[in-house]
Amino acid sequence: MVLRLLFFPALILCCMLSEIIGVSGDVGSAMPYHPPYLPTRCEGYNQDQFPASGQFVAVSDSLWDNGAACGRRYRMRCISGPRHPCKDEYIVVEVVDFCNDPCPVTLRLSDKAFDAISKLSSARINVEYMQI
Repeated sequence: MVLRLLFFPALILCCMLSEIIGVSGDVGSAMPYHPPYLPTRCEGYNQDQFPASGQFVAVSDSLWDNGAACGRRYRMRCISGPRHPCKDEYIVVEVVDFCNDPCPVTLRLSDKAFDAISKLSSARINVEYMQI
């Protein structure tokens, strides 16, 4: 009984800390990809597939899941890279495309998404990301 009374508050505290600390997810690499963004492998020439924020990604084969990745959303941030590129920002991106093999990174970010997390406009950076 005492163990049960201690377990639930500890569980709630862990959940609250993970929200405060941030993403706490997988680590991968990212680069920007530039327009034209159409056509995509998710919805072809449909302009409505892009989120209003302009923050979207093309994913590598490791995340593509035979197209099931389309529409998935990831919370992410820059964690390292050359010349200290990271901004102290978290963003939410949506998968709209497949990064053709061989893809040089885990995620190719739209210019707007990349600019939100990196001070450099064309660097390979390391990111932490988690599906939401």
